[in-house]
Amino acid sequence: MAGACRRVSRGDCEGDIMIALSIRQPWAWLILWAGKDIENRNWPTKVRGRILVHAAKGMTRAEYEAGDDPLWATGGPITRALPPFEQLERGGIIGSIEIVDCVATSTSPWFCGRFGFVLRDPKLLPFVPWKGQLGFFDVPDDLMQQAKALHDEGRLL
Repeated sequence: MAGACRRVSRGDCEGDIMIALSIRQPWAWLILWAGKDIENRNWPTKVRGRILVHAAKGMTRAEYEAGDDPLWATGGPITRALPPFEQLERGGIIGSIEIVDCVATSTSPWFCGRFGFVLRDPKLLPFVPWKGQLGFFDVPDDLMQQAKALHDEGRLL
């Protein structure tokens, strides 16, 4: 999978590494399905390129309800309803996105943080359970290749 990756050779890790960012639900779902084009953070980044979207394990009812607000719809109405609280995938990789910029101001209705990572071209991936971390973190590229192969064979939904 091409993207923000690097070749590493250290102790327990040899090969290509994809960079991932853990995002709480329902915001991760909104990035992949509803046109959320900004990820708000209190810190800037110089990372550019495709990264993996990790859906964090935690999600409060208040976060879910805030994400279910129809005012978040951009570019027209959201055509796919937010899944029920219990059905949002959490605690794993769910897709990928391209980071194209990091801004301190934006006209996007999604912008509300100190910094916004400007996003484009969301892609869904089969759910792969994976422990998240704060900030950007590494995920072995071969893990995602194996998951995609299993999905293509119909053995992983």
